[in-house]
Amino acid sequence: MKILSNWLRSYLPALTVSDRQLADDLTLRGIAVEGVFELNDDNGSLFEMDITTNRVDAMNHYGVAREAAAIYDVPLLPLDLALPAPAAGESHPVRIEAKDLCGRFTAQVIRGVTVKATDGDIASRFAALGQKPISNAVDITNYTWLAMGHPTHVFDLDKIEGAIVVRTARKGETIKLLDGTDKVLEADDLVVADEKKALGLAGVMGGWDSRVTEETKNILVEAAWFDPSSIRRSSRRHGLHTDASHRFERGADIAAAPAANALVSKLLVQFCGGTLTGAMTDVLIPEIEAKTAKRPPIALAASEVQRLLGSTTDGQGITACVVEQYLRALGCVLAPAGDSAYAVTLPSWRLDLEREIDLIEEVARVYGYNRFENTLPSFSGGVVELPYEAPERAVRSTLLAAGFTEAISSTFASDADSQTFAGGGVPMGNPLNEEAGNLRPSLLPGMVTMLATNLNRDVNDVRLYEMGTRFTGSTTTVVEEPSLSLGATGGARATAVVSEADALFYELKGAIEKLFARFRIPAHVYAQANLPSWVEPGRGATISIEGQIVAVLGELSSAEAGKRKLRQPVWLAEVNLAKLFAFPLRTPVAHEISRYQAVERDFSFVFPDAVTWATVESAIYGLDNTELLRVAPEEIFRDAKGKAVAAGHYSLLTRVVFQSQERTLRDEELTGWSAEIIKTLEGLGGKLRA
Repeated sequence: MKILSNWLRSYLPALTVSDRQLADDLTLRGIAVEGVFELNDDNGSLFEMDITTNRVDAMNHYGVAREAAAIYDVPLLPLDLALPAPAAGESHPVRIEAKDLCGRFTAQVIRGVTVKATDGDIASRFAALGQKPISNAVDITNYTWLAMGHPTHVFDLDKIEGAIVVRTARKGETIKLLDGTDKVLEADDLVVADEKKALGLAGVMGGWDSRVTEETKNILVEAAWFDPSSIRRSSRRHGLHTDASHRFERGADIAAAPAANALVSKLLVQFCGGTLTGAMTDVLIPEIEAKTAKRPPIALAASEVQRLLGSTTDGQGITACVVEQYLRALGCVLAPAGDSAYAVTLPSWRLDLEREIDLIEEVARVYGYNRFENTLPSFSGGVVELPYEAPERAVRSTLLAAGFTEAISSTFASDADSQTFAGGGVPMGNPLNEEAGNLRPSLLPGMVTMLATNLNRDVNDVRLYEMGTRFTGSTTTVVEEPSLSLGATGGARATAVVSEADALFYELKGAIEKLFARFRIPAHVYAQANLPSWVEPGRGATISIEGQIVAVLGELSSAEAGKRKLRQPVWLAEVNLAKLFAFPLRTPVAHEISRYQAVERDFSFVFPDAVTWATVESAIYGLDNTELLRVAPEEIFRDAKGKAVAAGHYSLLTRVVFQSQERTLRDEELTGWSAEIIKTLEGLGGKLRA
């Protein structure tokens, strides 16, 4: 935003520092001046400001002047709001129906105005600020928010039918706005209306039909307070970001509405020649005022200020007198509350102040951060590692080694995705996006979105994982749980034992088993029962440990893939990290590579289909042979015609590798171990092939 230095100085007659020094000192106090440009007129210098969004009170000339008055301890002149006595007449009636969205509405009638081009100081300041003039009446409303930061609006009184009504729009109601666009309103849009029609989109933009023109003779001045969330929703829904919405979205000062109305009315009478008629109408909702302008006092101890801020460069420290001086200069009211303690009543315009620490920060800010000594804090004890840090590092390193890349997705999910992947989600009371109104009950919606994004950009071979929090429970009781999602698509390769169509299943399965190997996981069981609806039938599995399901993996169903227009199969997995982290992390131990030769033995068996590879593998490892190094499937064969292998059976070639760390293995040992393996596999129902 732009600020004129001489306009500031009109509120600070005792200010003597140069414009450059003023800009530097404001910047050091958090009111950033990014550029100073000298003007060749009576406006002094132009300050290019960068005001943080929480300091809406400083987004105007008077607000910046208030900051300067506190910094330099000079008097701040009050705004000149003196109005002439109104002529006899009734005040304009106002009715607030949406009491939770409009906390205050003021209205003042002015009759007999002359609307023409702007001249004088207003025109000069507008030119310096690059503000486009419209007419004296409209420009006065813009001048007012530039001066004191509160948006106002003027209506052509003769185009208003009956009382002013602040209400929500009727669904499908239409309005033509000042920019000439026609808008179809939603039921939660807030409007300023009369008894028959909407006059404007409240806090965003006025309406075309009630605008002030050169033919206007009678004016109604509006200054109000509107709910920030309501204005933000309407502004974004209709694609309208205006000066008014910019300020209302960030929280206007409810107590400033009458003053803003008075300033506009005073200037209208001065420059447009009108006459006030009747008293100003001021409708205030006490419940809203209590939450904004009349918040409970904050307890502040001067000793706490000294403790937190420490020593100053002059060796004096922050005394109680300094605390009182700066807080009073910023508009706070301090009442004694014990020995060097205060009950601090906050100014209505500082909605960003909520706690004692906020007040302490204000004292430090205005005093000047550069005036404190640079001292390092002292502390005892070492670095404390959080419980999940080591397990999370183990997961990341394991999956990185397995060829997966970490990704991060939104913690929000739509109703449809929440239902699809978890049977429902935790709804948010005030979501930022209506299409993502739940806290995610699963990481899979985000994973599918990220895979789809890659595919849409012709990145077809993708391996991703995400560690994050999933949410269960209800709106009132939310349970957070660490979770892991895996996603893979493309790049599948057939092997002797795995078809191309199944390759991604075994890739995800292998990654999960590598994780299990990093933790001291007992035997785990694969099953195809109770699969969630997002899994293509017959194309997934659950993994259970000690009777509890800890992971699900499978191919995304064709129905879900079709909805997302995925052009190739996508495989997903989700692991419950809370259950995984319950097991102790296995510390990797380095072993010397054996100097003795490894020996391989192949076993070819025919098994019934009911006997899975997991059963065969665990049976061989269960022999507890210390020289057993590795077991792997080498070939799986099914005979469609049932000649070589009977129907309902398959042929499995298993390779077993033996190796000793201490000696060369003897033939008789290998023969005995082989016989033991054959006996074990025959016990599973297998038949040794000739």
